[in-house]
Order: sequence, then C-alpha cells, then structure tokens
Amino acid sequence: MNIFKTCIGVSALLSLITMSSAQVVDKKSLAMDGARKVIAASVAEANNKKTTGVIAVVDDGGNLMALERIDGTFAAGANISIGKARTALLFQKPTKFFEDVVNKGRTAMVALDGFTPLQGGVPIVVDGQIVGAVGVSGAASAQQDEELAMAGAKAFESGLPPISFFPKETVKAGFAKGSVLFDHSDKYMVHTSRREQPGMAEIHTKDADIVYVLDGTATLITGGTPLGVKPIGNDELRGERIDGGETRQLAKGDVIIVPAGVPHWFKEVTNPFLYYVVKAR
Repeated sequence: MNIFKTCIGVSALLSLITMSSAQVVDKKSLAMDGARKVIAASVAEANNKKTTGVIAVVDDGGNLMALERIDGTFAAGANISIGKARTALLFQKPTKFFEDVVNKGRTAMVALDGFTPLQGGVPIVVDGQIVGAVGVSGAASAQQDEELAMAGAKAFESGLPPISFFPKETVKAGFAKGSVLFDHSDKYMVHTSRREQPGMAEIHTKDADIVYVLDGTATLITGGTPLGVKPIGNDELRGERIDGGETRQLAKGDVIIVPAGVPHWFKEVTNPFLYYVVKAR
C-alpha cells in the first residue's frame, strides 16, 4: 500500500513537472548592448544619408532602453520616436501599416491611447521572436524615418557592423565645403577636409589624425611649442602658431599620422588644399 502511494506520488510529481515545462516558453530579451547596437546601426544610416533624427529603442514590454538625438533634430522628435517604437512593439507591426490604414479612412484608430500611427517604427526580431522595437523621428522625410529604423532593426541579422557607403557625389560635396563624412566619434571619424588658407595650431588630446592628401600642397609643422593655447571644446586645443617643431612639405598622395597630443599647424597651404582625415581613438 505504501509502495502504491509512493508510485502515485512520483507519478503526480512527474505530471506536474511536465505540465509546468509545457506552460513555460523560453523567451529572448533585448540587452542594453543590443539596444546600443540598434542605435549605432540607425545612426550610421543617418550619417550615410546626411540626415538628422531621434532614435528610440524599447524592450519587449515597451520600456525605453536607449535614445539618441542627432544634432539638429527638432525637439519633439524624442517623444514621437518613443511613441513609434512602442506602437510597433505592442501591435507587432511596422507603424507604416497603421499610417496607411488611417490614411485610407479608419481615423478612429488615432483615438487609441499610446498609439502613434506614423511611419518610422519597426519591431526588432531575433530568431523569430519580437524582442523590442525601434522608432525614428526627425529625418528628412517619413520614408527616411523608416529607412533608419529598418537599418537599426536589421542590426542582428549578421554579427557584423553595418557597412557605410558614400557615393562620389556625396564625397565631392563634402570636399566642396569641408565636412565630416562619417561620425562614429567614440571610435573614429572621417573628414573630407578643405583648407583655403593657413590654420591655427591644433592639439587633439584624444584623437590621432591620419591624413591623406588628395590635392594641393601644404607646409605642416609638428611638435614644438604652441603659443596662445586655449581650449575650444572637449579634448580640443587651439593656439596662434608653433615655435620650433619639425617642418614637412605635404603633396598629393602623401600620408602622415599625427598621434594624439602632438601639436600640429598648417602654416602654409595652396588654395584649395584637399585631404582626408581619419580621427582615431
């Protein structure tokens, strides 16, 4: 009798364990590193398109995990991007679907609480599971909002970082005025630089400058003693000129690497002097 009761007890316990296992589903979740990866992919796409935007990432409960506002984006973009991300997450569809539905006449949907039926929100899917969503607002167009969000949502499709491509027209426009071509400022930046006259002495306390001369000539002074040095921003110093130092003549095709902390000064340049600069940390 005791053996019989024991067998029944073990059987009931095994049944309970089996039922519990069947009722629990393994669920993936979005970690902070993953949210940052989504942000980085969207920002890279924004840099490629030379546009602005606010990127918001929410987890599978709609809770905000990360937010980044690109300089120049309008202030309301933050709240709108969060709303787009939450809408895409809670309804498990890109927000463009709902914008199209509203535009076709189902305007009653806009009365739903916490509902943002504007293009630019996309679910983040990993191995078939929705783990969060990304929303973008403030790019040059609604289409670009969605393109930036899609780039972020696709960050997990491969283990590789996104590719940045700049067509020749974009590069040419960059050299026409001198500009930042790509900004991944916590690691590196790429400048399409243009000088039409000598500059000030410069010291970058954290960035090394890797310079490739595209066209023109210049006299570059490195080292020595910079005079009248003043800070102009984070990790950036400027001076009137440099006393002493080493003089080099730079011409088309030359490459020079100026380590972080080394004073340098373009004392003389032709007009224009065009050169790529990669700022590396």
